[in-house]
Amino acid sequence: DKYKKPEGRETEVFAVFELGGKQYKVCPNDLVFVDSRGDLEVNDMIECNRVLLLGSKDETIIGRPYVPGTSVVAAVESQFMEAKKIVFKKKRRSNYRRNGGFRHRLTRLRILSVNGVAPGGEGA
Repeated sequence: DKYKKPEGRETEVFAVFELGGKQYKVCPNDLVFVDSRGDLEVNDMIECNRVLLLGSKDETIIGRPYVPGTSVVAAVESQFMEAKKIVFKKKRRSNYRRNGGFRHRLTRLRILSVNGVAPGGEGA
């Protein structure tokens, strides 16, 4: 009982895809926070064909560089700015202090489906 599997949903398929120059490992129904995209609105559906790796319990498909015929479908849930990050510069003994900060713009995506591999292990 000490080494039991954690309770909760067991993911059938997963994918590693590329969006905005960064890579994200996702399963269906995951939330992903990506850099803000100006061309997207809330409730838009996006389909990303740049899938680098696709896997299930029985098989793993590695792309060179991408897996052909696969995609990740996501919906835009919200666009927001994260909490302010403080940027403080100081040089000692010279009365030099600069206090600034910035807020990063983010887009929250809900992964709807990973297309290209069947949950049972047979490739589509």
